[in-house]
Amino acid sequence: MDAPGGRPPVDVVGQLRAVCGDAARTLAASGVGLSVMATDGTYGMTTASDLATERIEELQFTFGEGPCVDAFASSRPVLVPDVATDAMRRWPVYAPAIHDAGVRAVFAFPLQVGAVRLGAVDVFRTRTGPLSRSELGHAFAFADRVVAMLLDGQERATDGADGLDDAIGNRIDLFQAQGMVMVQLGVSLAEALTRIRAHAYAHGRPLADVAADIVARRLHFDRDPA
Repeated sequence: MDAPGGRPPVDVVGQLRAVCGDAARTLAASGVGLSVMATDGTYGMTTASDLATERIEELQFTFGEGPCVDAFASSRPVLVPDVATDAMRRWPVYAPAIHDAGVRAVFAFPLQVGAVRLGAVDVFRTRTGPLSRSELGHAFAFADRVVAMLLDGQERATDGADGLDDAIGNRIDLFQAQGMVMVQLGVSLAEALTRIRAHAYAHGRPLADVAADIVARRLHFDRDPA
C-alpha cells in the first residue's frame, strides 16, 4: 500500500540491514551491526548483516556494556584488534560472551551529526588484527551512509516509512517497561532497567521482547522476579 502522497512505503530497517551486509563483505568481517540509541545511551533499535550478529549486537544492551555503548558515549571510534587481550577488563561480561561466539576483534564507529548522536556501527571479525588504513576509510564511509539513511528515514516516517516507526516503538516500550517495573518493585528507574536486562539475559530473550511483554502485562516483576 502506498504511503500518503502517493509514494510507496520505505523499509528503512531492511535498507540498513542491507548496508550492514555490504559493509561486512567490503571489510572482510564476520558481521556488521548497528544500533540506534536514545540521547542517554539507552536501547533504541539494532539490526545487522545476519541474525547471529544481530544477537551479538543486542547483547550490549542486555549487559549494559560493549563497543557500541562506548563509541556512543565518547563520540569516538573504539578499536579492539584482539578481544582476548584488549577487552576482557573493559567489558567483563560482554567480551567473554562474544569471544565464546567466535569474535576475535571488534571495531565501533559512532553515528553522529555535529553534536547529535544517533548510535554506532560495529564491525566484528573472527580473526585478530587491526583494520587497515583503507578499511578504516571504508568503515567511516559506511557510518556516514547509515547516518544519511537514518535522517532520511526520520523524514519519511511521517509519510508511512516501514521499520523506523517500529524501532521508535521499541524504545518507547522499554521506557514504559522501566516505569512499570519501578512501580512494581519500588526501585529507581536505573534499577528497573537493570532488572529488565537481567531477566532478558537469564532467559536468553531480546531486550525488546521482554519490554513488550511487560508493557502488555504478560510479565509482572512483582510476581516473576528477574
